[in-house]
Amino acid sequence: MTLETMNAHSKGTMMEHLGIVYTEIGPDYLCGSMPVDHRTKQPAGLLHGGASAALAETLGSMGSMSIIDPEKQSIVGIEINANHIRSMREGYVHGKASLIMRSRKLHVWEIRITNSGGQLVCLSRLTIMVLEKEMSK
Repeated sequence: MTLETMNAHSKGTMMEHLGIVYTEIGPDYLCGSMPVDHRTKQPAGLLHGGASAALAETLGSMGSMSIIDPEKQSIVGIEINANHIRSMREGYVHGKASLIMRSRKLHVWEIRITNSGGQLVCLSRLTIMVLEKEMSK
């Protein structure tokens, strides 16, 4: 799956609404960015923790989609955690989802979200369950 295909899949979804863009892909990682603006801030003017969690889940989920066989498998997120380390008021956050465990049924991703200066903003872990699709006989 290419970055262009991934970004096209965001059309008409929450990812498009939040401004999430996939920026780099490798064999065991996926990167993306998200603006800190009116779409992603809480009323106090800070980056909303839920927006950081949405970026983390987006990157890990699409990372899993890129390594399964979509004809035979599908994926669902079953657990996410996020530690909010540093606040942000403006600019962009950049996430890198790294695959830390892959089995037939589970993928575990670590997602590091940083500011443009490379400082850690949020550290997240996402667990994805891989489901086998029932094949028609």
